[in-house]
Amino acid sequence: MHTTALVLFSGGQDSTTCLAWALEKYERVETIAFDYGQRHRIELQARLTVLEQLRQQFPQWAMRLGEDHLLDLAVLGQVSETSLTRDMAFSMEQSGLPNTFVPGRNLMFLTLAAALAYRRGLQVLVTGVCETDFSGYPDCRDDTMKAMQLALSLGMDRRFLIETPLMWIDKAATWELALKLGGDALVGLIVEHTHTCYLGERGQRHEWGYGCGTCPACELRQRGWERWRA
Repeated sequence: MHTTALVLFSGGQDSTTCLAWALEKYERVETIAFDYGQRHRIELQARLTVLEQLRQQFPQWAMRLGEDHLLDLAVLGQVSETSLTRDMAFSMEQSGLPNTFVPGRNLMFLTLAAALAYRRGLQVLVTGVCETDFSGYPDCRDDTMKAMQLALSLGMDRRFLIETPLMWIDKAATWELALKLGGDALVGLIVEHTHTCYLGERGQRHEWGYGCGTCPACELRQRGWERWRA
């Protein structure tokens, strides 16, 4: 019986929905984030606001929400030549992947999260990766998650479970899941306080939240909102 979880929590729509999902399911939930030199570092501040709002608006979750952890992963930004870690235009690479793909990012995130979970006595890792409505990142695939779960469990001699609540649903269904978990209050919290925009834009307020409205992350979030509202 799993009772504790560590949520990889960036402060975006997906990870906030996953956090709410974990808080409904597990008795003790902690959160972890990574500072890897991302252009949209504003998410690191947004996530603290989201945590504060969750505690204020959802007292039934507040008592389950434990410690938050932020790890310095600057080395990832140093070895990555991507539009998330460098000032460059968004584009597609010859490999067929967008240049927003940060090689090894989710693999490093999960490895360090597992190391922290090992020390903190947490049994489950929860991440918002998705294979249904995504940019083609290979480290978001279900096969990758299954392989990581096996490798981490073997390498640390402790049986970890990696949960991916969004793996087989699209962005419209992610909005619907938030509604089911926390009603209009959670949807409103996600719209107002979470951050998705790759450019770190918080000046423009749209129906679906803040962002530039043109980067891949904003476009995906907007399309999901519009399909859900329709």
